[in-house]
Amino acid sequence: MTTDLRFGFGENWARFLRHLTPSRIATAEASLRDMLGVRDLVGKTFLDVGCGSGLFSLAARRLGAKVHSFDYDAHSVGCAEQLRARYFPGDAAWTIERGSALDAEYLRSLGVFDVVYAWGVLHHTGEMWRALDLVSERVAADGRLFIAIYNDQGTKSAFWRRVKQVYNRLPSVVHAPFVAGLMAPFELRVLAKSVLSGHGERYVRSWTHYESARGMSRWHDMVDWVGGYPFEVATVARLSEFHEQRGFRVDRVVPTGSLGCNELVMTRVGARQPS
Repeated sequence: MTTDLRFGFGENWARFLRHLTPSRIATAEASLRDMLGVRDLVGKTFLDVGCGSGLFSLAARRLGAKVHSFDYDAHSVGCAEQLRARYFPGDAAWTIERGSALDAEYLRSLGVFDVVYAWGVLHHTGEMWRALDLVSERVAADGRLFIAIYNDQGTKSAFWRRVKQVYNRLPSVVHAPFVAGLMAPFELRVLAKSVLSGHGERYVRSWTHYESARGMSRWHDMVDWVGGYPFEVATVARLSEFHEQRGFRVDRVVPTGSLGCNELVMTRVGARQPS
């Protein structure tokens, strides 16, 4: 599935960086440590595929990794460069480039890495399975692959694909009202359930403390969700089978169970099997 219709991910992340706080950075670091099961990344190499805001490149660098970040979106590259200039000026252990997860020659030129991180990225390439295949080859022997891919919900996923197509055809001036109007019924339903159960404060905290999830912003994640196109999906079972055929062991799965991303952390334990 290739398309010229594409969401401005980098522009969204540039707006997010205006609200980046030390606690959000710390939360991103904790997220990496938890999912990878490590205390730090000292002595490790880290490839951030589709680095987006650059937050997790920054987190990996603060944990001691030598980091290479790349993104197809020039604004996202600029976000990562902004964070490097702010927190690691002149640092030779953090390189940033513009590149594509679908560019086999570019990816081969990077070599292999101890940790390859592609969270919520490859389902936006327009050729998700090819991107997953190419990115998996960048994982060193005994290295880790950490991906997050939108869950396949059948007709619900088809509905959201149409929503995303509409969003990206609209003039930018109505993007924010479109997101707010579309998501309002969902949010009101959640608020009503919280109030009726006597826990209305939980809904408020879901906005004021949303960063506790991965250090991100709920509004910017919401815009990313509504507008994020291209859009492809996969089940945990399909993702696990795909990577096991390529020599990976699935170590940890955090399924979403509904909308959102299935997260998988895997280790390369062998050569890829013939497909």
